[in-house]
Amino acid sequence: MTCSPAPVLLAMLMLPLAASGQESTDIVTGLQRNVIFSAYPTLSRSTEIARRALSPLANVEIARFSAQLRPQAIDLAQERFSVYVPAQHPSRGYAVLVFIPPWQDARLPPGWARGLDENGVIFVSAAKSGNEENVIDRRIPLALLGAHNIMQRYPVDPERVYIGGFSGGSRVAMKTALAYPDLFHGALLNAGSDPIGGAEALLPPDDLFAQFQSSTRLVYVTGTDDSWNIQHDMVSRDSMTAWCVFGTRVESMLKVGHDAATLYALRRALSTLDQRAAVDPEKLSACRARVAKDLAADLQRVAELLERDNPHGAWRSLTKLDIRYGGLAANESIQLEQRIGSRR
Repeated sequence: MTCSPAPVLLAMLMLPLAASGQESTDIVTGLQRNVIFSAYPTLSRSTEIARRALSPLANVEIARFSAQLRPQAIDLAQERFSVYVPAQHPSRGYAVLVFIPPWQDARLPPGWARGLDENGVIFVSAAKSGNEENVIDRRIPLALLGAHNIMQRYPVDPERVYIGGFSGGSRVAMKTALAYPDLFHGALLNAGSDPIGGAEALLPPDDLFAQFQSSTRLVYVTGTDDSWNIQHDMVSRDSMTAWCVFGTRVESMLKVGHDAATLYALRRALSTLDQRAAVDPEKLSACRARVAKDLAADLQRVAELLERDNPHGAWRSLTKLDIRYGGLAANESIQLEQRIGSRR
């Protein structure tokens, strides 16, 4: 009757946590390796990540095991980050780019230092956050912890906090931006993306998704010779439009294959992220109304199956709805799950 919980979350045990707080204000510029952080924000708690990034029915199951969950999936004392700080301190505060790599080491992509300097962007990336790591219990929380600790240590403009990645890391960056629009105001999607509104990228609760729709900037940066990811980017952007996300831009890299962004592309992407083009409120409102109408119709179908004394059919329909609409249908999905459970 219920969805299986994420196994990594159910396996979590309690860990002692370092107290959060303001770090040293001394600014060391340039590339720093093997940086250790210590501050834990509420946003990186395991239950909060699950609420935002997993489906409502998965969260119902996780809640049954909440006493076994450790508050934070990561022990920062065991983690290492690479940080690049521009030599010049922008008067409005640094921007931040949290970078999720496909590889295991926390490296700065070649040529990026100059682009970061020119745009006043601090770069932070965690080690052991590559494609072989779990998304929920490592890659997303490491990105959140990186952003939070940089904001604790340096004077940062909170409106210029971005997330990005390359290849598989870009896909995780997109999921993280979708789940955390209140932290990340843009995403640099470098040669990797997925459609939203499905198993690849579940929609967050409605209040967060409304913020994502209205204010998050997405920049797709892919080489023109990377045909596989060019096609995936098109599917991803089509899904964004279908779900009323209009703040997307494309920065193509001519005669480049499956590679990290060139300096020129990085410059353009960072400049684009800093642009705050307003979304047409009437267009957004009309699109959201269409989605709400579709959701209501799909919820009604589940309810009708229950009324016809078909709880098994209702459950099958509800699990499909749970994946399609994610957090947009959180309250209704949970209520229907309870009704179906009483009939089976």
